[in-house]
Amino acid sequence: MHAGIAPLNIIQAWGGRDRVIKPARSCGPVRYRTDEDSLGRVKIPADAYYGPFTARAAEQYRVTGTAAHPALIEAYSMIKRSAAAANTKAGALDARRGRAITRACDMVLSGRFRDQFVIDMINSGAGTAFNMNANEVIANVALEIAGRKLGDYEYIHPNDHVNMSQSTNDTFPTAMHVSILGGSGRALSGVGMLVRSLKSKARSFARHKKIGRTHLMDALPVTLGGELAAHATAASRAGAALAYSMKGLEPVALGGTAVGTGANTPRGYRRAAIRELARISGLRLRPEPDMQYALQSRLAVAGVSSALRNLALELGRLANDIRLMASGPVAGLSEIGIPAVHAGSSIMPGKVNPSLAECMNMVCYSIIGNDTAAAHAVQAGQFELNVMLPGMLKSVLESTDMLASFLPVFSANLIDGLTADKKGLRGRIESSPVIVTLLAPRIGYSRSAELYKESLGTGRTIRDIAVSGGLVTNKEMDKLLG
Repeated sequence: MHAGIAPLNIIQAWGGRDRVIKPARSCGPVRYRTDEDSLGRVKIPADAYYGPFTARAAEQYRVTGTAAHPALIEAYSMIKRSAAAANTKAGALDARRGRAITRACDMVLSGRFRDQFVIDMINSGAGTAFNMNANEVIANVALEIAGRKLGDYEYIHPNDHVNMSQSTNDTFPTAMHVSILGGSGRALSGVGMLVRSLKSKARSFARHKKIGRTHLMDALPVTLGGELAAHATAASRAGAALAYSMKGLEPVALGGTAVGTGANTPRGYRRAAIRELARISGLRLRPEPDMQYALQSRLAVAGVSSALRNLALELGRLANDIRLMASGPVAGLSEIGIPAVHAGSSIMPGKVNPSLAECMNMVCYSIIGNDTAAAHAVQAGQFELNVMLPGMLKSVLESTDMLASFLPVFSANLIDGLTADKKGLRGRIESSPVIVTLLAPRIGYSRSAELYKESLGTGRTIRDIAVSGGLVTNKEMDKLLG
């Protein structure tokens, strides 16, 4: 029954192209109703569930072309539901209106009316436009539940009833915490998959010796399994740091209202609302003891954003190593084989590229950029409020979304399919002059350096020079190389 979206103008120029916004119903002429707010009257599509504030705001915030994130819609619906329940319990909201509002929130949480949340992800300072979009949609759905006409705000008002005991200033930070906790949890699930894949592959490559590299130059031998196990450790520890940072999001601002004083809230409301929000979200939420801090500072969001950035730094290193080890097949290192997920070239037949590793690099660069944007927004708070919340939230959720979506693909379609050129790996150990280092304790550093130069100059292996010179036997050399 719910409608499509339509702000004031049906066709709007946006970024050099026409932005076509479908009316509520596609057949027949669009019908309108007139809604009124504190600024005056506004024409709204007759069966739209948003109201005048949203219609005005949709005309202004044409920024990303992306409407509200589903996690934000869900978080706000849970907050509005919790607030209605707490207000009803406190006697501030009558039971009939309270039931209509909570049922309306349940309907939004079930996935309905999502197309009515039309405000761009980056909108007004503090997120007021989105809060009012949520208030209006929930109010109109509640009106319909109560058997009233859409826009009958004298009975259920977006501000007086749906927004009762609340402000954008305490609800948006709370919604940020709830939605980021959910997004980070999904990203952590992806990290867990990657760590398991890396550990499994490390076990299978545990005996595959290869030449190590420092400064991109030959170094002492290691195992391919050891290299991948180290990457598993890095990803695991970065994931643990992300999980730890999420704990900072558990204290929430709900109940602080406009400036963190709790103005216009009934006795007992704050604890009741947060207790209900924790119950329906399944999160360990609790009241932030310092409500003014809860509105002023976004330190906890910065903590999660920086943890995501640090995770991206480690994932980028992994992708880089895979690309280098897979380079070739003739002119590169060609130490590992990678699965062919699609043709590598539109012109060179048979070419296989490390496409998933390249994609991971781009994901990591985007996350690093998102953290920079979030960091600037976090420090931009002034006095009683940080107003840069929508941009901050967009950056963090974009990062968690990319990780949650791509890490399972990266793990299953790249890491799990890696193969090793065991013979080639061993051959490079034998041919590299750097293995003379293993002889240094026996023959000294200076003599070892002479052998190194001789190997490079003649093309003979260290084994050949050392054995023929009586410095070591083949059996002893085998033992040194493991």
